[in-house]
Amino acid sequence: MSISPPATDGPRATRASAPLRGLAERRLQHYPERGARYWYLALVVLVTIVLYYQLYVQYAVSTAVIAEYHMTFMYFVYISVAANAVGAFASLAAGLADRWGRANIVVYGLLVVGVLTTFALANAPGKLSYLLIYSAIALVEGMILVATPALIRDFSPQLGRASAMGYWTMGPVIGSLVVTAVTSRTYGTSATWQDEIRYAGISGLVLFVVAFVGLRELAPALRDQIMVSLRDRALVEARAQGIDTEAALKGQWRQMLRLDVIGSAVAVALFLLLYYAAVGNFVVYFATTFGYTSQRANALLNWYWGANAVSLVVAGLLSDRLHVRKPFMLGGALGTIGFTLAFTLRATEPDTGYYTFAFIVAGIGVTSGFAYSPWMASFTETVERHNPAATATGLAIWGWIVRITVALSAAFLPLVVNTVTPIVEHGAEVKQASVQAADALAITRAHPKVFAELGRYAPGKVPPALLKQAVQEVGAQDLATVQKAAPQLKILREHGAEVQKASADNPGKWQIWWWVSLAGQVLFVPFVFLMSGRWRPRDARRDLREHEEAVARQVAGMRQADSQEGAPA
Repeated sequence: MSISPPATDGPRATRASAPLRGLAERRLQHYPERGARYWYLALVVLVTIVLYYQLYVQYAVSTAVIAEYHMTFMYFVYISVAANAVGAFASLAAGLADRWGRANIVVYGLLVVGVLTTFALANAPGKLSYLLIYSAIALVEGMILVATPALIRDFSPQLGRASAMGYWTMGPVIGSLVVTAVTSRTYGTSATWQDEIRYAGISGLVLFVVAFVGLRELAPALRDQIMVSLRDRALVEARAQGIDTEAALKGQWRQMLRLDVIGSAVAVALFLLLYYAAVGNFVVYFATTFGYTSQRANALLNWYWGANAVSLVVAGLLSDRLHVRKPFMLGGALGTIGFTLAFTLRATEPDTGYYTFAFIVAGIGVTSGFAYSPWMASFTETVERHNPAATATGLAIWGWIVRITVALSAAFLPLVVNTVTPIVEHGAEVKQASVQAADALAITRAHPKVFAELGRYAPGKVPPALLKQAVQEVGAQDLATVQKAAPQLKILREHGAEVQKASADNPGKWQIWWWVSLAGQVLFVPFVFLMSGRWRPRDARRDLREHEEAVARQVAGMRQADSQEGAPA
């Protein structure tokens, strides 16, 4: 058996004979060289960033969207719930990426998301159509969510996978930063909320063109093997000639229904409960609890995103250098638990300073990053332990569980923190009415019985005797002041008590949800012990030496067999 691939295989021959076919045929018959491999990895990371830019831009213009379509706050929340539920089942369906191909899902998914965002979402005629279009976008995104980490796994041997996964997991973080950077410079000055959504959609369409031309994937026979390091390349390519890819995929769903796969996916989804809240609710939390403006709350979030983005990459690099995942996952989880505990305890302390929160959320960003990128690498290696050909299937289960968890958390958070809705929907107008009607309020409070009697009658229907009594007790000028402030007093009567009670209860309600998030982080810890990988770098290095020696023996044996086949009889 020869370890040299046939000369006619590969993209060069294909492109030479049929240039257009080279764009349609995305499968590589040989493992790419370093430059090409880095290009494919970088392109997948860029796809992830732009995809999350398109998904998250609606949150940056949420107040305008709510006002445009006359939505309630809860309706807007349930748009996210519906979208994540749809995306969950799309992620599960994307387990078929092992048959369809990862690159095609990514490339044509970019096209669909870009078209829907640019031309449909920005021009939705009503709130129901807006919900349906956004859910359609989330449907496609759920499939890409599975295909992109599968491509990252394919193009990164185990010794470099945590680093690659670290860059990939920066996608949502940098996507959030892109949203902030673009909207802070354009929204409200030169651009409407529709323009902001179009900008995101156009960026996706531009990237579609790049990916259509430049994205490839490994042929099934290559990606269906475990590749520990780049030194395995010759052996992997040689083995690929004898692999039955259809047989390798038989029973892949059953093989993934294991505790170390499903349990670990559930554990990391719960671990990220605080992250989901940060994406969708931190601005609301700090605005309603601590009185931050949107700009100040977003500035605080940048401490989280920035620290998290750096730590994801640093943790991946260190994990690959030391050849271990579990110490990073455990240490990162314990650190996250500590910082989240500090964050939770300060939820009911209104005097907590901005930079205290900045330190805490940056700590959460650093420690959670140290846990997450090694976890992503370890999860794919755990899936490989059962069947490397079922990587997309394992990631589909992970994607489904994550999306379902996001949907459930988005649905239950407003029920637990039921104080947010009255504050968001009526808090601003109640505050404004309180200022505008301050004098009128003082007058009504000084004469409660008179104004209680007056309130029983419609304007112009007050009995003359009662009106005369009111003038005598209150005074004509003060009565005129109260009458002038009638619209503001109506707002205060209808919503003032509700908003006041909600404001008083709000910190405690949020604290309950932070305790739930903390519990999710604690539940993550036991599942670290079930996943693939060593605890000690020394043991990992010994495994690597034994693996390299075994690979060298197999390659030498195949070369010897090849030379004997070619020798004259």
